[in-house]
Amino acid sequence: MQLSEQEIIRREKLTKLVEMGINAFPAEEYTVTDTTESIKQDFSESKQVKIAGRLMSRRIQGKASFAELQDSKGKIQVYFNKDEICTGEDKTLYNDVYKHLLDIGDIIGIEGELFTTQVGEMTVLVKNFTLLTKTLRPLPQAKTDENGVVHDAFNDPELRYRQRYVDLIVNPQVKETFVKRTKMYTAMRQFFNDAGYIEVETPVLQAIPGGAAARPFITHHNALDIPLYMRIANELYLKRLIVGGFDGVYEFSKNFRNEGMDRTHNPEFTVMEIYVAYKDYYWMMDFTEKMIEHCAIAVNGTTKAQFGDQEIDFKAPYARVSMTEAIQKYTGFDITGKTEQELFDFAKSIGIEVNETMGKGKLIDEIFGEKCEGNFIQPTFITDYPVEMSPLTKKHRSQEGLTERFELMVCGKEIANAYSELNDPIDQRERFEDQLKLAEKGDDEAGQFIDEDFLRALEYGMPPTSGMGIGMDRLIMFLTNNASIQEVLFFPQMKPEKTVPQVELGEDEKVILEILNSREEEFSLAEVKERSQLSGKKWDKASKTLTKHNLVKVEKIDENVLMKLV
Repeated sequence: MQLSEQEIIRREKLTKLVEMGINAFPAEEYTVTDTTESIKQDFSESKQVKIAGRLMSRRIQGKASFAELQDSKGKIQVYFNKDEICTGEDKTLYNDVYKHLLDIGDIIGIEGELFTTQVGEMTVLVKNFTLLTKTLRPLPQAKTDENGVVHDAFNDPELRYRQRYVDLIVNPQVKETFVKRTKMYTAMRQFFNDAGYIEVETPVLQAIPGGAAARPFITHHNALDIPLYMRIANELYLKRLIVGGFDGVYEFSKNFRNEGMDRTHNPEFTVMEIYVAYKDYYWMMDFTEKMIEHCAIAVNGTTKAQFGDQEIDFKAPYARVSMTEAIQKYTGFDITGKTEQELFDFAKSIGIEVNETMGKGKLIDEIFGEKCEGNFIQPTFITDYPVEMSPLTKKHRSQEGLTERFELMVCGKEIANAYSELNDPIDQRERFEDQLKLAEKGDDEAGQFIDEDFLRALEYGMPPTSGMGIGMDRLIMFLTNNASIQEVLFFPQMKPEKTVPQVELGEDEKVILEILNSREEEFSLAEVKERSQLSGKKWDKASKTLTKHNLVKVEKIDENVLMKLV
């Protein structure tokens, strides 16, 4: 393992602490009686407090030091004074431990009393401190120059998502996004529970992937010797529970789809699905808009949320536009009664990429997605989808060729999808068979299985039911002004991290690395070579080994040839 100079120094400090008999990772409970938030809310001079958190900055001035402590609720100033901490002759705790063996990022416990500085800042006067965790890696430290420009901030997206633990420490505003996410879940649960519906759990590993049109992840169960699929949706299991006699069930479901990744898609994502007996999609529209309004207020204290340049208002009611009307408005083309070939030709004529595997449903979906979706900024229900697009939905009660389905669009993105659920087992079998034909034609997102057990459940009778699913990740994106799904997932899926090759270095290579580690500024190649005192042959071999394994880099800037650590 290649350690930086800072990491080596911290390990040396750890060794010194152990030699002094100080446990840098104690097991004992440290009783915390206060937080930075509670101190500020109920501040009184000379009040005794006991807090714990991470040392985030400090300014040592001889026998005294101002520092900043960060806990889960925020930050507060703390004041270390040698004579307050070390009341006797032994000043080791301040002179050696605090000044020389603690680092920014270390987690400490503090006992002290409150006072206000001359400039009016609430501060903890430290009477005693305990090292709770010694950190072996330095935190990123942003610096602001005389012009107010911030340097070295931890803002590279890939690093932030890959090292979310660091992101949460040094970028406190990130934490607020996830606090709001939890508030949204709590508010939604409360809304459903108040309505009398039951939260349930259904299988993540499924023998047949159903309930959506998507490509699944496949695994294998060794004991049963059968393939299993990570669920793409939980719909068919929740409907089985409606068959079994529940009037309303819902689940926050982790779903998995083996498809592309972008700013609004992650292979693992969360959907809430709810099914209510004796309801239809008109009732579900009313229910959905009231529920989302309730969640928006719980998260932000208002129905309004800023998203990029747009102010979105989640106050009910929402506009309702049929898919046929939307396509006609934005393309001038009426899809009513059109054949697959007519839809294919029209899509091609307006520049949409199409191929022979696409059936009517996929073609209509492509036309709507390319030409209509982006126009719906404020929450809008798109209703009455063609039957080819909705294999699990009841046919429309009055309009031939359509189904009783809606999707809720916000800023051109779908966040909810709902039906008057298909409960006719004969019709459902025919729809499954149509999907199977599309799969055989080459559409790898079409349903590739017929779920015989689900059809059997329908044959026992499912009451008229409306179901709705909400993309929880997308909804919180809109409520927290985050344009990327990675910002609202603690640990989004990432490409494998590039690892530094483990190289067995000789003494010559170590000499060069030691020189480059000795100061922050770059070295000229000639200076490193001169200071290494290596012969030409040894220098060539050692420098080639280091550059080959991407440990150092040589580059020419203007007339200067520089060597630096990667």
